[in-house]
Amino acid sequence: MTTAVVVGSGPNGLAAALTLAAAGVRVRVVEAADVLGGGTRSGELTLPGLIHDECSAMHPLGPGSAFARRFDLAGAGLTWRWAPAEFAHPLDGGRGAVVVRSVAGTAAGLGAGGRGWQRVFGPLTERFGTISEEFLQPVLHLPRHPFHLARLGVYAGLPATLLARRFGSPEAQALWIGAAAHAFRPLNSLASSAIGVPLTASAHAVGWPVAEGGSAAIRDAVLVRAAEYGVRFETGRRVTSLDELGGPDLVMLDTSPAAAARIAGDRMPAGVRRAYTRYRHGPGAFKIDYAVEGGVPWTHEGSRSACTVHLGGSVAEIAAAEQDVAAGRMPERPFVLVGQQYLADRTRSAGGVHPLYAYAHVPAGYTGDATEAITAQIERYAPGFRDRIRAVHVRSTTEISRHNENYVAGDIVTGANDPWQLLFRPRAALDPYATGVPGVYLCSAATPPGAGAHGMCGYNAARRALARL
Repeated sequence: MTTAVVVGSGPNGLAAALTLAAAGVRVRVVEAADVLGGGTRSGELTLPGLIHDECSAMHPLGPGSAFARRFDLAGAGLTWRWAPAEFAHPLDGGRGAVVVRSVAGTAAGLGAGGRGWQRVFGPLTERFGTISEEFLQPVLHLPRHPFHLARLGVYAGLPATLLARRFGSPEAQALWIGAAAHAFRPLNSLASSAIGVPLTASAHAVGWPVAEGGSAAIRDAVLVRAAEYGVRFETGRRVTSLDELGGPDLVMLDTSPAAAARIAGDRMPAGVRRAYTRYRHGPGAFKIDYAVEGGVPWTHEGSRSACTVHLGGSVAEIAAAEQDVAAGRMPERPFVLVGQQYLADRTRSAGGVHPLYAYAHVPAGYTGDATEAITAQIERYAPGFRDRIRAVHVRSTTEISRHNENYVAGDIVTGANDPWQLLFRPRAALDPYATGVPGVYLCSAATPPGAGAHGMCGYNAARRALARL
């Protein structure tokens, strides 16, 4: 029987393990941490009874992914929940804008920007099923729907600040730039729309749902299926060399490229080693979890119903903050993402106290304390927020990378912010998962389609490995 070892139990490692096991491979997963799940972990970080997501939170590409459908994660106990609105962007003075599932409904609230919003996102939303099939694969593939993919590419290749001009009101422009800022890169650069365009289209097509009970429920559903196929697990064991794995037929590395190079050692060809060790990670995240009594008192009404709220002000303000972060400077007013998952999933709260998820974009490896900057950005749009805080849990870039070694220097998107790597990650090759070592594959979020695709990197890598057996 064919055997495999998967190193790392993040969502991609678990997806690879399950995909291989379903094909009849005997699979063992080895995890350095004491708990499985990587970025799909949840826990009581602030007060008893409040469930906080430790990394992944909202899941735009989760419910409809090929991996989730193939293994019927809903049938394994995973329940998706949606808030009344997908994401919002408040501005000073109580102004702002909000995205709902309906493109027309969203456009109706954007004033002069509504027409441009509908022209850009209406066609993409209508074709999102086929478009998502294409961009959840490696860039170098034969598309089944080339014209649909080309329509996405027309907008995705633009600087986000340039695309913002298509939306003729400050509210609509800010709403767009908040989605685009998920790229963690300067927003006036080419292809800085590449993350925001599909994310926004997905908000209209399928929403930005959360997993009931916390993102750990995604891990738990995969583990239910893995148990059905006899996958074995070892925790608390760090792998430093392929020689420690006992000679399996396949090895799947759910690690950073640099860690994969260390594990493969001299077996890895020199050219691949150079590419892996030079892999560029991007800016970091500084995360705070709050326990908030009564929720956040947003002055912008629409933000009170949105699962995700983007903070940072106008296009110019956010673009300047992201430019500072890319240059290694901590902005006074950073871009902040706030997650109100409890609006979709009431099981996460305890009475009138709710878990609030927030992180700021900060320079890679930032060693300062961004707690006040994040809290001040929320207070700016929700006066009185400070008075409602009952507890906080802070995780710096150093602590994020210590908690999950794939998040190098706090980079939670694992290098997807680099335009070259966005297209050819982790290196320019026909098979982006192959490491150059026979039978050894990289399957982490450093491979296509990248972070946020919730298991699709591991699923794609495992299918490629099976095809080459």
